[in-house]
Amino acid sequence: MASGIFALLDDIATLMDDVSVMSKVAAKKTAGILGDDLAVNAEKSSGFVSDRELPVLWAISKGSMLNKVIILPFAFLLSAFFPLGVTIILVIGGLYLAYEGAEKVIEYLFPHPQKEKPKLMEDLSEEEVLAKEKEKIKSAIVTDFILSVEIIIIALGTVVNEPLINQILVVTFIALLATVGVYGIVALIVRMDEFGIKLINLNEENNSFSDKVGRALVNALPWVIKGMGVIGTLALLLVSGGIFAHNIEFIHHLLPESIPGIINEFLLGLVVGFMVLGVLISVKKIFKLGGH
Repeated sequence: MASGIFALLDDIATLMDDVSVMSKVAAKKTAGILGDDLAVNAEKSSGFVSDRELPVLWAISKGSMLNKVIILPFAFLLSAFFPLGVTIILVIGGLYLAYEGAEKVIEYLFPHPQKEKPKLMEDLSEEEVLAKEKEKIKSAIVTDFILSVEIIIIALGTVVNEPLINQILVVTFIALLATVGVYGIVALIVRMDEFGIKLINLNEENNSFSDKVGRALVNALPWVIKGMGVIGTLALLLVSGGIFAHNIEFIHHLLPESIPGIINEFLLGLVVGFMVLGVLISVKKIFKLGGH
């Protein structure tokens, strides 16, 4: 009896050791997409009234966790019974990411003329604030869903030849890391100014070290958020371009090998994004004309 228990414990220890090694490999493979996920979600989780930032971020985090709960079983089933379905879902998600990235580029290059100055979040009514929050939370969760699919599929690809229990443990760990790790860092970013103010108020001295660090954090936050907006847009296009390049064979062969892969993927994401944007604009115009 005792020997059986020790044998079981030994098997569990061996399994955990294998899972640990495979998780490190999967984490390295998904490091790039996790970085993109961080940039995109930091940009989408900013711009709220100070006391609403953490509740909104918590709502997005819960949506992200639900995304993982939905995606993981389907990923394992598709990988086992219909591998082509994984590629189809990835490409559809890539089209959405490319569209969103291209739309942001167009908006930056050709800002829509505004008849009246937009209200600041502080000037909106409670109903308007809640409506805007719901809109941004929904957008963030949809984008998170697509990025989560990519993260989970890449992680699954690193352990596809391993026993099912290893696949489940490794990919689930990476999925949890993608939510807890990414949104934990996002929370730190969006609360930089609050932490800076606490440092400034730490003592009554003027121009102390804590004051300097606090002011640096407060002043840096707007630049960090703007930077995250730019990085997030680039990430959307890079991720989408990577999906097309690695999952559509003829596109992969069309890309010039003399150009670095990251540039190829960015340009590919941008071109496809403009194409999707053009198609959607045309469809909207057709429906508009049909309505008249």
